[in-house]
Parts: sequence; C-alpha cells; structure tokens
Amino acid sequence: MTVRAYRHIERRLSRKIRVGSVEVGGDAPISVQTMTNTQTPDIAGTLDQIRRAAEAGVDIVRVSCPDEDSTAALRQIVRESPVPIVADIHFHYRRAIEAAEAGAACLRINPGNIGAASRVREVVKAARDHGCSIRIGVNAGSLERDLLERFGEPCPEAMVESALNHIRILEDNDFFETKISVKASDVFLAVAAYQGLAEACDYPLHLGITEAGGLRAGTVKSAVGLGMLLWAGIGDTVRVSLSADPVEEVKVGYDILKSLGLRRRGVTIVSCPSCARQRFQVIDTVTRLEDRLSHITVPISLSVIGCVVNGPGEARETEIGVTGGGGHHLVYINGSPDHKVDDDRLVDHIVELVEARAAAIAAGDTTMTTLKRTVAAGS
Repeated sequence: MTVRAYRHIERRLSRKIRVGSVEVGGDAPISVQTMTNTQTPDIAGTLDQIRRAAEAGVDIVRVSCPDEDSTAALRQIVRESPVPIVADIHFHYRRAIEAAEAGAACLRINPGNIGAASRVREVVKAARDHGCSIRIGVNAGSLERDLLERFGEPCPEAMVESALNHIRILEDNDFFETKISVKASDVFLAVAAYQGLAEACDYPLHLGITEAGGLRAGTVKSAVGLGMLLWAGIGDTVRVSLSADPVEEVKVGYDILKSLGLRRRGVTIVSCPSCARQRFQVIDTVTRLEDRLSHITVPISLSVIGCVVNGPGEARETEIGVTGGGGHHLVYINGSPDHKVDDDRLVDHIVELVEARAAAIAAGDTTMTTLKRTVAAGS
C-alpha cells in the first residue's frame, strides 16, 4: 500500500526537450525560471541580475532581445551566465537568428508571428544548427485577430487553437524541440487553457499566470493558478510573473513547488502564526532564521512553534524542531526531544544545527550523527 497516497501527484507524461543543460518535460524536475528586467545591452547589469537569480536557485533565465544591440550583447551574457539563457523575441525573425548564433539555449518566439514561410524556415534552421529549443508563448492579451473575431473574446478554446496553430508550423518544418505556454492574467482562463492544451498535445508546458501583480497579490494569484495545475500533474517548468525583483519570482516559484512536494531546495520552515500561547517571539525568530539560513541549498525541514500544544506534533515531522518555553526552549532532533537551549542563544543555536546538518548531507551523510556531535560540542 502506498504511504500517504493523498500526497501523490501523477505528472502528465510529456516529451522531454532540452534548454541548454536543463531538461524540461518527461521525468525531469520541474524547473524554475525568471526574466531579467534590465536593458539587455547593459551587460554587467544583466549578468548581475542573472547571477543573483542563480544564487536563489533559478534553472533558466529569459532575456529580452528586441533589437540588434540586445542580440549583440547576448553573446557575452550567454558566455558568462551560470544558467541557460532563453532569448525573448517577439516578431523580428532576424533577432531570433542572431540570438541563436549568439548561443541562446532557447528562443521564445511564435512562428505564426514571423511572417513568410521562408523566414520561419530560416529561424528553424538557425535553432537546429545551434541546438536551440523554441518556446511558443500564447498570451490572452495578444491573441490573433481572426481567433478573437471567431470566438468573440480571449477564451481557453481560442488560446489552445492558437498554440496548436503555432505548433503545426514548427512541425511542418520538422521541428519538435518545443515547449508551450498559454498565459493569462485571469486565473480561471489560464488554468482552463492549460488544461485544454495538456489534453491536446504532449509537449512540455511552461506555466505562468502572466502579469500577476505585485509581490504579495501576485504571489497569491500565482500560487492559486499554478497550484491547481501542478496538483493536477500539469506543468514542466514555471515562471512566476511579479512586479518585483526577479529573485523574488525564483523564491516564490520554489515555494510553490515545495508546498506540493514537487521540488525541494533550502530550508522549509514550519512555523506558527503566534498567539497568546507563545512563549517567545516567534515572528521575529522566524524572520531572523529565514534571513540567516537563506544560503542553505540542501533540503532541510525545520519547525518553529511558539508553544507546546502543537510544537511536539510538528517537530515530529521535521528534522530539527523547537518549541517555546519560558526562557528555555526544547529542541527536537529527528522528531524526538533532545536538549534545551536558552532564549538568548536560540537563533544562533538553530543556525549552527541547520548548517551542520546541511554540511553533513552535502558530504553524503544522511544520518543524524553529525548533528548529535554538534549538539554535544556546544553543550
């Protein structure tokens, strides 16, 4: 019998493609993307943003290439980037060819927008010659006029038909290294479009709720939309679109995947909202721990609960746990009560334990031996 079958997500079976060194689709981990918002010819600024996103865990970064200056800068950006780069091209087929020649791992372009069939063939040839995949990006806000006239408004059926039309153009050119998005700022519309597209083809799907809003509202909106799709097994790569620093998009993307157990990275903190039962300042403690443990990339679970009502139960499910208690806090290791720590050392002590645990896991030691030694050395 499957243990905790209610947590199982059966992912839609899609074909696998590559975006540079990153596999997308099939059994590959669901990748996290973002997009730079610098002027691409500002090579130093763009690379700085890419590196900060990479430190946050991004797998793939998209860079806009609206003009020749941008594609000229792209070569150095690609060469120095720690992650594969997707060149965002809207209409001009020459920019797509230049981006492929500059080393882009993927082109974001809709073949139906390029124009003559000869131009499509040139772009496909450049993509094939330089090992690029292509992302088709259908957006509810920019659907083709004939579809809008026929369907009356942006709707799931029109978005799916648009995507399939673009796919057909690439397939007619014997090109299949394709992933697709059908984004909308309306959650219902985006989810229905992705559900329809998931049934209509087996290409990997790039998920996103476009123009989702600012950090707080956009995070909630994205979590609702992407959460429904991911829970249903739909989605091979995600980008959370926020009016915020791209690093925040990466963090939110991971948190959505972590919430569904689809990907783990860094410390997952289970903490209570605090209440009159709390025996220490939970909110301040969690804020300080999140800041000081942001450099940890190894998956580790940590519970921080303000009282003994729910603390033992939550600690039982995490690798390291702490519950509050009048100046002295009980620390749990691997679900069992282990030792106490004074209030003034709480944050430092938890950071030491998590860092020791992370170092041990990184070295291949999955036992709690190193953690026990750290506790013993500090007592």
